[in-house]
Amino acid sequence: MSLEMIVFIVFILLGVLFVGFLVHIKIPKRLNQKKYVAKWRELQGHCKDKTCWKDAIILADKLLDSALKQRKFKGKTPGERLVSAQRKFTNNDGVWYAHNLFKKLNTNVDLQPKEEDTKRALNNFRQALRDLGALPSGEQNK
Repeated sequence: MSLEMIVFIVFILLGVLFVGFLVHIKIPKRLNQKKYVAKWRELQGHCKDKTCWKDAIILADKLLDSALKQRKFKGKTPGERLVSAQRKFTNNDGVWYAHNLFKKLNTNVDLQPKEEDTKRALNNFRQALRDLGALPSGEQNK
């Protein structure tokens, strides 16, 4: 085999590796639904006591942000990632309602959410996680 042929083969292999690396970086990762279902059920445990509703909303927002990061939506903040993902959500306004409630609760330590607000926010977070593929669709994980 000639030197030119070896250099050509090495060049082609490096090109294939480079393209493979770019594809790996750009393609969103499939989310581990079992992990997210387990975390969602843990989060639901906070709903039993109304003093822990705030914690449930905070955990739900963090869980959604984790899914957005894993799916590689662009943005430095959770809000920027939500903007990047807005076309994925079946209820974008609901996701923003839930996220804004999280921001209010996160900045005001004395604020406790009402039952209706908590249910609405958690339902919106759950739907957003379903839309991203973090939670399975359907009734099995309510």
